[in-house]
Amino acid sequence: MTKLSVNINKIATIRNARGGDVPNVVQVAIDCERFGADGITVHPRPDERHITLKDVYDLKEVVQTEFNIEGYPDERYLKIIEEIRPAQATLVPDPPHVLTSNAGWDTVKHFKLLKDLVEQFKSWGVRSSIFIDTDAHRIERAAATGVDRIELYTGPYAEEFNYDPSKAVRSYADAAWLAKECGLGINAGHDLSLDNLRFFKESLPSLDEVSIGHALISDALYLGLENTIQRYKYLLR
Repeated sequence: MTKLSVNINKIATIRNARGGDVPNVVQVAIDCERFGADGITVHPRPDERHITLKDVYDLKEVVQTEFNIEGYPDERYLKIIEEIRPAQATLVPDPPHVLTSNAGWDTVKHFKLLKDLVEQFKSWGVRSSIFIDTDAHRIERAAATGVDRIELYTGPYAEEFNYDPSKAVRSYADAAWLAKECGLGINAGHDLSLDNLRFFKESLPSLDEVSIGHALISDALYLGLENTIQRYKYLLR
């Protein structure tokens, strides 16, 4: 079954709006796991507009499933990965000023950088993943870095899904097939939701993991966190 990693950045965003410790990021992570999440994802940006450095180290002590730390590979991020040694480090090509991750790596242009990073992560015993678009050549170059997985950027799929689901998912299905041929694991994330997740999963049977935050936390406002996680898990079976 495809694993569900819950991105809890939005929980930290709500907390930071008022200061203090409500909602409690660590407790929410514990609850997500208790409610069935297979992993916890965070993206600790340098400006700490949601997840803070303290959050990351606090979460290290409590996360029992897979801890996935996303980020742009600056000095701060690499120090976090070296010290935390999460289950997975996901390399995202967004510099500090970007609001959210909205494009994948150019693995041709940045091949040496990515290859060196992957080798470093391997030496730390950390599974590596590269956030990427569906371009075939970039996937092949990603594989050549020695990375363990790719994470397909699903923003374009979510945008087109309501108009033509089959067309929206076609390049992703092709990319997943190629990735498997290259020996890569397949993750996916960005704007996946209760509306579009089932079709995506059915179209990519080899999908290993999805990372979902914004839609899942928004759904939880209406449905409750436990019910929401169970609904997402149901769609991935």
